[in-house]
Order: sequence, then structure tokens, then C-alpha cells
Amino acid sequence: MNPSITVYVPRDVTALSLGADKVAKALVTEAAARGIELNLVRNGSRGLFWLEPLVEVATSAGRVAYGPVKARDVAGLFEAGFLEGGAHPLGHGLTEEIEYLKRQERLTFARAGITDPLSLDDYIAHDGYRGLRRALGMTPEAIVAEVTESGLRGRGGAAFPTGIKWRTVLGCEATQKYIVCNADEGDSGTFSDRMVMEDDPFVLIEGMTIAGLAVGATMGYIYLRSEYPHAEAVLKAAIASANAAGYLGDDLLGSGHAFHLELRRGAGAYICGEETALLESVEGKRGTVRPKPPLPAIEGLFGKPTVINNVISLASVPIILDKGGAYYKDYGMGRSLGTLPIQLTGNIARGGLIEKAFGITLRELLYEYGGGSASGRPIRAVQVGGPLGAYLPESQFDTPLDYEAFAALGAVLGHGGIVVFDDTVDMADMARYAMEFCAVESCGKCTPCRIGSTRGEELLDQIIVARSEGPQPGRIELLKSLCDTMLGASLCALGGMTPYPVMSALNHFPEDFGDSAEAR
Repeated sequence: MNPSITVYVPRDVTALSLGADKVAKALVTEAAARGIELNLVRNGSRGLFWLEPLVEVATSAGRVAYGPVKARDVAGLFEAGFLEGGAHPLGHGLTEEIEYLKRQERLTFARAGITDPLSLDDYIAHDGYRGLRRALGMTPEAIVAEVTESGLRGRGGAAFPTGIKWRTVLGCEATQKYIVCNADEGDSGTFSDRMVMEDDPFVLIEGMTIAGLAVGATMGYIYLRSEYPHAEAVLKAAIASANAAGYLGDDLLGSGHAFHLELRRGAGAYICGEETALLESVEGKRGTVRPKPPLPAIEGLFGKPTVINNVISLASVPIILDKGGAYYKDYGMGRSLGTLPIQLTGNIARGGLIEKAFGITLRELLYEYGGGSASGRPIRAVQVGGPLGAYLPESQFDTPLDYEAFAALGAVLGHGGIVVFDDTVDMADMARYAMEFCAVESCGKCTPCRIGSTRGEELLDQIIVARSEGPQPGRIELLKSLCDTMLGASLCALGGMTPYPVMSALNHFPEDFGDSAEAR
């Protein structure tokens, strides 16, 4: 037996919540008792959450996976010879051959679960900073052209072409420009931003640095969700390492270019995920939405030209600069190019992260990857795009994940979060929750959102109480009218998108609202 055999136990917060620290401690204790020297690496998660904690062992054939492992399973694993890849009921063979993982296209998440997130050397050994090194030899215009060529669009939900945003900031004359990363991941069913920051933080730092070179910005800020303390600790350590090694600072790798990066903790409000409210918060003000124009690309942080992209957008930049825009856009379909990290959650048997090229259908995700509902009951609806996303019925499960295909349904892909519901769900209750969520999270700056959501919550309460009495055409029409006002007159997407889940629930599941003919 190799006395220095390497065992991997994730430090990702999902694995931690399921007992990964206890498993790691048990492995070390058991190995010591047997006189075995372990090289224990705390890696990131592979995203196969139903198998967490997923313990991997390095063998001559590759890493072998065991999971979900509990501390009480550790002695049995040693007895089964798991350090040599021995058979065990928790064994899954070679990690890379697990079907759920094998069928993915991992570009942005190429290193997640493979490397030690806090090791800069590990990052570099797995193709890290190749994109930045190439970018340092290019003009800003050439960098922007490469990103434009890739077809990358905002992965935070708006799907705005990244290259166009960058070109706008590049064209602005200013003494100071900024790169701001929106890491205020607040949508239900989403965790891909958190996984990047906890499991591969240097890819985000590299992406932001490349963005700075592209537009002439020398300062960057990561606006991090306040509920992510583990991500905060990892990012701070990674930023310190990058500074010490010359990948951040006044003289990037001796190039004469400067880029500095700081972390800002979020204010704990959903509205601060909206880019202008985020800027207000970074500036130390109350997070309320700014009217547009001016656009943040022209007058953003502290009134200066600012690139605001979400974590996944920026984390996708290094591979684009490394392998080229043409390589990246070869994935996907139509105008939805590249890959999308999809987060599968809710009532699903195999939840986790799936990075696939655009074009895969909901049905494939739900059944071929997710394995159907966790309850074993039929899947009735899925919500895609967070708490403001539309509810899609089974008849629309063959829709490909494509921005335009979803828009044609009156739906959004958003941040790629999919929440699954079986046939026990009450869709009128879910519609009410959307209005309640908007009422709680509204910044209060515009009347359609602030007052409309409150009236909508009250109206849905009336509908739910009275639905046993039969159709309620008057209330249904009033709800539709209210949604139309919120959709067209709200200042930002919070009030403007709350009608999506309400109207989709009403249109596709009218029986839950009293079987109203007007709702059909």
C-alpha cells in the first residue's frame, strides 16, 4: 500500500452540511489507528449533491468515488480496501465515469471538485491563469473582440451580450473605471455562484482581472451575499494568495498593468442583486433601484464607467481567452452559445449541478439526470429562473434550455436554477408566495411593486379561501389586471417579473384557483 495515498473530502458547504468535516476527521483517525499515512485534500464539490459527502481516492486508474459517506462508514471502507479502490456498497467506481458527471460539458466548472480551492499552484497546474497570460499580450480591443466572438451572454439572468457591455465601458473616457462582480446569489434553487467561489475561487479572480485589462479598469469589487460566510473566507484567502504571487496588484506578472480586488459583503436584501441597487449598497447607501439612464456602463460605481457581471459570466471568461471565442461558441444553439451551469433542486431524486451546452431539454434534465421526483410521484411543475421565474407544466418539459425558446413561452432561464414540484403542490399557494416574496423584498421605490405586490397577496388570499365555491371571474380578472400593471410599470425586474410565476400558475393550473373558465 502506498503510505502517501491521497484521499479527497469536499469542503463545499453542501458537503459540510451533510457531515464532511466529521468524515474527514474519521478518515484521519482511522488511518492513524491502522498506521497508514494519508494525504487528505479538502477539494471542492463535483456537484453530485445526492452523493455528498463524496469521498474520492487517487488510484493508478484514476479517482474512485464513494458516497454518500458518513463518519460511521469509515471503518467499513478501510476494511473493504477502499484505499486501493476496493468494492463497497457506497462505491461508484471511477468518478469520471459516473454517468451524471460523464455526460456533462464542464467548461466553467472544469476544475470544481478536482483541485484544492485554496491552492494557487493546483489552479495553475490545471490550466489556471492561461487566459490572463494570453490577455496580457493582447490589446483591450482584441480582448473585447474575443469575448464578443464567444457569444457569452449574462449568466445572471438578463442574458445581455457581455462583449457589448465591455465595449461600452472600453469606449468611455474616465480617470477611473471599475469591475463589479454581482455575487449576491439570492434566487431560490441556485448555488452555482457559491460553488465557483468556494470550489474554484481563482477562476473568478482571473476573469475579473481579464475584464479589467479589457476595459481599462484597475479596481474591482466582489459584492458577496451576506449568507455566504464560507465563500467569503475562501475568497479572502484566494485574493491574498493572488496578490502575493503577483496575479493582482500594481504590476500584474511584471506587465506594468494594475488590477486590485476587494470583497464587499452584501446587505442581505434580494433587491441588492439588481445591479443599480447593488451599486448603491457598495457605495454605502440603502439598496434602492436607480432609474435608467444613465446606464452603469457609463455612470456606474461612484459615477464612473462600470462593468457589472455575475459570477458565472466572469468565471467563463478565462477559458474563452485561453481557448478562444470560437471554441466556446461551438457549444450551444441559436443565440444561446456556450454552456449553462444548471442547478437541479426541489423534489428531485438526484439534485446537483449540471453544466451542459444550451439545447438540452427540461425532460432530459429532470429524468435522465435528476431521476424523477424524490417522492416517486409525478412531476407536476418546475420553476425555472428563481422566485420570479415562470412555472412550466409537463406539456412544456420538452422545451430546450435556450433564452429565446423560454422567452417564447413567457418564461426566463434566469440563473439556471430549476425547482421541482410533484403533483401534491398547490399552485395557487405558489402564486401567492410570489406576491408575498415581492412584498417582503421590495425596496419600496416604485408604487407598482410596493403596493401592487401587497394587493396581489391580499387578492390571492381571497381567491384561495373562496375557490371551493367555484369560479371567481371578477377576482381572476382583477389579478390579471394587477399583473399587467406590475409588468409594464415597475422600475426594475423585481416588480416587473413577479407576474411571471403568478400568471403561469394561473394559466397552466386554473383548477387550483377554482377551475375558472376565465383563467384557462
